[in-house]
Amino acid sequence: MAFNSLQYAAFLAAVVVAFWRLRHRRQNAFLVIVSYLFYGLWDWRFLALLMASTAIGYTSGIALDAASDERRRRTILITRVALNLAMLAVFKYANFFVDSFVELAESVGLGVSAPTFQILLPVAISYYTFEEISYAVDIYRRELEPCRDPVAYALFVAFFPKLVAGPILRPLELLPQITNPRRAPGPEQIRSALALIGWGLVKKVVIADSLARYVDEIYATPSTMSGPALIVGTLCFAGQIYGDFSGYSDIARGSSRLLGFELPLNFRQPYLSNSLTAFWRTWHISLSTWLRDYLYIPLGGNQRGPRRTMLNLMTVMVLGGLWHGAGWTYLIWGAIHGTALAAERWARRSRDNSQAMPTPAQIPAITITFSVVFLAWIFFRAPDLTTAGEIVGRILRWQSGEMVWGAALWAAAAICVFLFSDLYERRTQLATTTPASRPRVLMGVLAGMSVAALLVTSGGDPVPFIYFQF
Repeated sequence: MAFNSLQYAAFLAAVVVAFWRLRHRRQNAFLVIVSYLFYGLWDWRFLALLMASTAIGYTSGIALDAASDERRRRTILITRVALNLAMLAVFKYANFFVDSFVELAESVGLGVSAPTFQILLPVAISYYTFEEISYAVDIYRRELEPCRDPVAYALFVAFFPKLVAGPILRPLELLPQITNPRRAPGPEQIRSALALIGWGLVKKVVIADSLARYVDEIYATPSTMSGPALIVGTLCFAGQIYGDFSGYSDIARGSSRLLGFELPLNFRQPYLSNSLTAFWRTWHISLSTWLRDYLYIPLGGNQRGPRRTMLNLMTVMVLGGLWHGAGWTYLIWGAIHGTALAAERWARRSRDNSQAMPTPAQIPAITITFSVVFLAWIFFRAPDLTTAGEIVGRILRWQSGEMVWGAALWAAAAICVFLFSDLYERRTQLATTTPASRPRVLMGVLAGMSVAALLVTSGGDPVPFIYFQF
């Protein structure tokens, strides 16, 4: 099942009330049970896989630390990472590779049929797999002591606010908060947590879900849509995925704060970026920094000459695309970003305005950056390469066809809302201040919109978060 907003609010309230009645160690055990219950309500069939992965990660971490011989330590690490990647390969990519092999065989005249079974994708496997890899690597690098409390380690893996869609947490970001006693949040922390949850609901329910129906309509029949309609549909998707994913991250941060935990920012106004480098420092920050620290730098980063740097960038982004999904469209999405990042590095134009207000002089660079992101979103959203190619072709030819005016109005509204909110957050650094420093009128509007969002979603089937599928 999937939670709607009211169900999640009731679940969270019950957890928070019970949680603060317990002592520290019992709090951890309680949260493990709650997290497994939360995961099981999504899909109970994969609870055993989550528990098995946790058990292997815990025991291998201790073995990795205890081994004194470097060769043995490397063997343990490689075995542990290989197990993680094997799980991903089986559950996430087996169908893709089998289907691709069948298509290739048929294209050269070989009669090959695919197996009749389909492997289901476990919820959250990409997230907790990456977290467990970082845990093993950090112990191997002697940057982290292994966690010897199995309950604490299980909570690190399964902590429910971040479990199903991130952010991807490093051990040093969460384990100390688990192993050390926590203080109950004060009034300002509670207000800021509720503000985060409320704004997250607004972005998800009011904006993203409203845009989703137009995205689905336009992308379902691209052959009947005009070029402008397909531009509008892709703009709607850009707003949908931003509101959907950043909304989830805000809800996760707010929920964690009510339990005495602090999760890192996962978005920092990415559509204001004046380069792809800046975009990836502000979009899905936990993934981009993970890819940097555990893939890009080990490959050599930018320390082995310009050609190797561009190859490393392309490799990392293509694998990042594959992380998002088993499909050629995701690979193309990653390749577009990798090519653009490599081109910026080659031209020495990898500017970063992510810590400053954008200026009028940066508008052309911001526009070019968003245009690349826009093109890549077409491949990310399209169901297959044929559809993506058709959409790009109809846009470039400015093809005539249907125009969905409701989508255009919602796209314009979403652009205005996100532009205002992102500029305001960039100027005031809202993410690191307390509600007391924010205008009361703004807080009142957000509170009202949050209540409306809860009421709107109190009935009917909830719209799943986009990143639940990854």
